[in-house]
Formats: sequence, C-alpha cells, structure tokens
Amino acid sequence: MKDQFNKGLILTSLGSFWWGFIGVIYFKYVSFIGHVELVVHRCLWTAIMLFITTSIFSKWRIFFKIVSIKKNLYGLFISGLLIFINWAIWIYAVATERIIDASFGYFIMPIISVMLGYLFFKENLNKKRIFSIILVIISIIILIFSDLKTFPWVGIIVALSWAFYNLVRKKINVDTDIGLLIESLYIFPFMIIIFYFITKNGLNDFSIYNPQLSLILILAGPMTVIPLFLYVRGVELIGLGATGMIFYITPTLQFILGYFYYNEDFSLLKFVSFIIIWFAVIIYLKDLYEKN
Repeated sequence: MKDQFNKGLILTSLGSFWWGFIGVIYFKYVSFIGHVELVVHRCLWTAIMLFITTSIFSKWRIFFKIVSIKKNLYGLFISGLLIFINWAIWIYAVATERIIDASFGYFIMPIISVMLGYLFFKENLNKKRIFSIILVIISIIILIFSDLKTFPWVGIIVALSWAFYNLVRKKINVDTDIGLLIESLYIFPFMIIIFYFITKNGLNDFSIYNPQLSLILILAGPMTVIPLFLYVRGVELIGLGATGMIFYITPTLQFILGYFYYNEDFSLLKFVSFIIIWFAVIIYLKDLYEKN
C-alpha cells in the first residue's frame, strides 16, 4: 500500500512538474511560429499520438463502447470545445508574456471547481471552502479594478474552461485518455482546414523543407499527452484528494518561470491579489489534508 502511494505521488508530481516547467519552456520556445499554427499542431499531434497509444494498449473496444452512447458523444463534444479553448488561451498566454496570468487561473481553478461541484452536484461546502471561494472573488475584483485595461481575462478563461471541462468529464465519467482522443477527433477536421488555409497563404512554419522545426512541432503531441498519462495514473493510485494538493506544483512553477526567468510584469496590486489567492489555496489545501 505504501509502495502504491509513493508511486502515485511520484507520477502526479512528475505530471505536475511537466505541465508547470517542461511544458512552459517548450511552448515558449516554439511560440515564435504564431499562436494559431501552434494551437493547430497541439491539437493535431495530440490526436495522432492518442490514436497510436489507443492501438498500442488495445483500447479500441473501450473507444467503441464509449461512442455507442449518445450522451457520451454530446458531452465529449462540449468538453472538446472547452479543452480547445483552454489550450488556445494557454498558448496565447505563453506567447504574449502572460504566464503569470495563466498561473493565476490554475491557482483559482480547483476552488472554482469546488463551487461548481456545489452548484451542479450539490456537493457539501464547509466554512473553509466558502471562505476560499470568497477570497478568490475578492482577488478577481482587485485585479479588475486595479487597472481596467489589464482585466485578468486570460486567467479567468483558463480557470473557467478547465473547471467546466472537469465538470463535464465528471458528469459523463469515461476513460481519460479515450475521452481525450474523442475530443481531439472532434477538433481534428477543423484543425486540418485551418492548417490548409495557413499553408495555402504561405504562413506555415511546419514544412518538409525544415525537418528540424517540423519535428519540434510534432513534439506538441507528446508534450500534451505524457503529463496527462502521468497525472491520471497517479490519481488512480492515490485518489483525487492527495493529487489535488500536488497539482499546485504546476501554477507555482509557472509563476516562478514567468516572474524570475521571463521577467513578466508584476504590479503591487497584482501581488496583493496573489497573496489573497495563496491564502485561499492554503485554506483549501488544509481542508483537503484534513479530509484525507
């Protein structure tokens, strides 16, 4: 049992580290090619890689069982749209020096998920969680009124898209990787059309004449799928409670990279709002720890 817990701890920590550090470095490195083409490659190569892993692990029976239920198809279409929005905004944030804003979104996402759980699933809200939600709302208000020109829409869209994505996936409850494959297949034809027009207008960086860059762009698939596999396997071994705490490695590393390595702007009022968020996170994590 202890070995299982330690293995789960390592896997979720690696997944969170990958999202927060390796993923940021990679997408920042390739951000020069433009947001639109980068989003296209992330969607295309994620779908292709999931197609390959589904074949390797012989999961097509699970795939066809899931798609045979209409409720799953409708739900995965909605979740596919949400994950596309999340990926697109995340890439935009990295490319336009808004990594700190994106990290804000991932800091508040679990607490927003708690609120959505109460609204849609009637999950219990204790005093600590209510207080955490209030603090999140206060921090958002501070960010909004500190400078109307710098409305924290990146962080809010990141948080809402990911929180609603988790809500929909919880509702339909299908295998994580197969569900993501179906979501990717919904997005796939639109990405092919967009890439066709990018190529037709000579705006593409992906080309057989530049194999080195093309290979780097193909890595957008593994960069998305590998941390997901690590994190989900960890969740299976040690449960959502413990992994919910470990997840905060991701936005913490994003914040550190954005501020200390990429020298992103961080005003005094933004710092105050983050202090409030960190306080809310501490209360939330303490509540998680006590329940586990």
